[in-house]
Amino acid sequence: MDQSADPPSSCYLHPAEANNPSSPYYLHPGENPGLTLIAQTLNKNNYSSWSISMRRALLSKNKTKFIDGSIKKPQKTDPLFDAWERCNVMILSWITKTLSPQIAESVIYVEEAKELWDELKERFSKGDYFKISDLLQDIHSIKQGERGVSQFFTDLKILWEELEFLRPIPTCTCKIPCSCDLSRISLKYREMEHVICFLKGLNDSYSTVKTQILLMDPLPNINPVFSLIMQQERQEKNTSPEVKILASTTDKNSEWKGQGRGFGFRGQGRGRGRNPNHGKQCSFCNKMNHTIDECYSKHGYPPWYKKGDNNQNKTADWGSANACQTSTSTEPGDAQSTNQASSKDIFQSFTVEQMHKLLKMMDKIDEPPHKVN
Repeated sequence: MDQSADPPSSCYLHPAEANNPSSPYYLHPGENPGLTLIAQTLNKNNYSSWSISMRRALLSKNKTKFIDGSIKKPQKTDPLFDAWERCNVMILSWITKTLSPQIAESVIYVEEAKELWDELKERFSKGDYFKISDLLQDIHSIKQGERGVSQFFTDLKILWEELEFLRPIPTCTCKIPCSCDLSRISLKYREMEHVICFLKGLNDSYSTVKTQILLMDPLPNINPVFSLIMQQERQEKNTSPEVKILASTTDKNSEWKGQGRGFGFRGQGRGRGRNPNHGKQCSFCNKMNHTIDECYSKHGYPPWYKKGDNNQNKTADWGSANACQTSTSTEPGDAQSTNQASSKDIFQSFTVEQMHKLLKMMDKIDEPPHKVN
């Protein structure tokens, strides 16, 4: 570096500035070359995140001016040369402490903090087009999978921030700032891209709320969208287990009723030609349209069957539903005991109010169909 060049006015400071805590030349008595500012170690793959962490650490020490060129090396005759040299060596030690052994060995002869910072940037930030390509691919293909919404959003946000560091939005550098708000528009487009990628990666269980958000005009920012998805996730987790059990049991009971009345059981229903046993006579009860293998009088009646309900023909029409009985039960008492025990276990989990509602629903199902004269 040309030492004959005039140093900036910041270098012409009184030597007492080195003892001023607000001065960049100030070094606290507790600071030493062996201090580790960040836990991250620089390697060939993590320069972006490492440089952000190191710059923040140096900013907390009020030493960023030594690496960005704001404070240049003074001449040896300058009163602040000694203070600058101490700070420079301290920053060199702090940066070298966070380098991998191979990288640290390659920069051991660098004597200025700014020169070291620029060399690391030149070596590891160039050729980032491959990194940008990988980040873009990951951002547009990442899926939630087994992760929660919060963890998925965090992983996606890490990719966004790394891409933004490698490809920042340009800002106006004119002496007279432009009034076209180009930077604000570019930032808005990037925000829209974040929302779309986040919604696209969510599981199919959020398809309804995803569609509602994408239909909004204008499209909200990413933080309100994340809040809406989190509310949807909490609502699904807080669904009452009793409501789920009640719905499941009601559907199962309706299925039994439908089977008994000839709706949807193996494609068979009431009427001639739908019952495969039509015209056959039972050798146990001598009734028509079923066989002894499906005889209720021999094997027991299903829970929904009412003995006083109409006549023999209804029993015959329900012959196919007779097959729902357990084939291993040979005694009527065994089948009935099993059904009663199962029903008892299910209904014990209901409250009194839920039982009343369930009974009302069952009464409506049990209403006989209107007869056609």
